[in-house]
Amino acid sequence: MSGEGKVVCVTGASGFIASWLVKLLLHRGYTVHATIRSLKVPSKVSHLLALDGAKERLHLFEADLLKENSFDDAINGCEGVFHTASPVDLSPSATKAELVDPAVKGTLNVLRSCVRTPSVKRVVVTSSTASVMFKPNPLSPTDVVDETWYTDKEFAEEAQQWYVLSKVLAEEAGYKYAEENGIDLVSLHPAFVIGPLLQPTLNLSSEVILDLVKGGKETMPTGIYPLVDVRDVANAHIQAFELPSASGRYCLVGITIHSSQILKMASRLFPSLSIPDKYKDDLPAVATYQVSQEKAKSLGINYTSFDVSLKDTIESLKEKNFLNF
Repeated sequence: MSGEGKVVCVTGASGFIASWLVKLLLHRGYTVHATIRSLKVPSKVSHLLALDGAKERLHLFEADLLKENSFDDAINGCEGVFHTASPVDLSPSATKAELVDPAVKGTLNVLRSCVRTPSVKRVVVTSSTASVMFKPNPLSPTDVVDETWYTDKEFAEEAQQWYVLSKVLAEEAGYKYAEENGIDLVSLHPAFVIGPLLQPTLNLSSEVILDLVKGGKETMPTGIYPLVDVRDVANAHIQAFELPSASGRYCLVGITIHSSQILKMASRLFPSLSIPDKYKDDLPAVATYQVSQEKAKSLGINYTSFDVSLKDTIESLKEKNFLNF
């Protein structure tokens, strides 16, 4: 049990990635301080309290990204902090203030609490490929995206992609503050995260798959989806904390795949899904850009195969009554 006797904090613990992270940390023997904006909302709390080991080693704290000192109590006595809390909203109605402020101020509030807590050895921040690969020129099949890539923030601002901008600015502010204050910071950059849901609510990236298999509704204008399994992402967080050699940014993408191939695989795994016939035959392979897995492999990550991730995602969506077939 690598985490025995160690205390860590997970912010935004009720989210899709964070819930899995809490589950795996408890499984490895860690004591977990989990922050949630409101402990009065059962859908945010009940699935965490039901996890193995929660009774003995899970402690819940209320904390708000926009409130200074709000994370002090939760981070007190922790060796590691996993900062996953950040607003996610890709809807056209989402405003800059709703997304950018909590992302940037929240990251700085958490890091300030870490500076005040001498026991903290490393902070692992959940960022996104949104801060890596959003550029004016479309990605081509010859492109291999890696950790040296940075999103064009002027372009994100012009395109009013506030979620993308929130991830860029939060990452920038986080690394700058960490450097100035001697914090050991590692950032993880997953793409669309799929896999089984622990939380009772529908998160955004699961909704992407749901929309696709329900009616072929595209989220990506190109039809190309960079995907990664939530269990791999949660595991990468723990590795990024435990491995002394971990540093800087890590892109986490298990596969880059065209929506037609996702639908073909879904209809093969679940023949009773009402997927249009055109996706069932031999489809022309669409060349996609790639995301390098080299650096992630240094964390010891072996990505879950896509058919397993997709099968588990669809079964989970069915089990939680988001999908009927």
